[in-house]
Amino acid sequence: MTEVNDKPQRIAKASKIDEITTKLAESDAVIVAEYRGLTVGQLAALRRQLRDAGAEYKVYKNTLAIRAAAAAGIEGLDEILVGPSALAFVSGDVAAAAKALKDGAKATPALVLKGGVMAGKTLSAKDIEALADLPSREVLLAQIAGAFQAPLVKTAGLLQALPRNLAYGLKALIDQKEAA
Repeated sequence: MTEVNDKPQRIAKASKIDEITTKLAESDAVIVAEYRGLTVGQLAALRRQLRDAGAEYKVYKNTLAIRAAAAAGIEGLDEILVGPSALAFVSGDVAAAAKALKDGAKATPALVLKGGVMAGKTLSAKDIEALADLPSREVLLAQIAGAFQAPLVKTAGLLQALPRNLAYGLKALIDQKEAA
């Protein structure tokens, strides 16, 4: 009789594992944070910030998340999933999502960054904080463009200086000849 009652639970668990596996496979990164002590309002605000950063913040049972990670071929997540944990599935700018989580942790000390996974590599809490300290994608692109532009501007200045200095030298020579 217990088998009959367990079947809907097994189906529900299997569908949750499939859901988590799909989210893990589609995400660019997954960041794990401990949510113990957060109020419903604080969680809602955090979810809103993460949604704006291109991430989805969900709470799942650790055992289901560990099984889903194994099914998705992601290693190292089982070591991070200890205690009350929530997963931030990031699609797009990982640094923006890490920054939103770090800001949330500053505003609410109960939120603790545990680590995550990005491109098949396990990230520690310090790695997540380092990602959060990176400038935004637009700023990085502007810095790269500036780095490419600087040598070109310098070369153009040097190429302009050559005829200008030649003209100054000729003018000085002409003035000297006229004075003599």
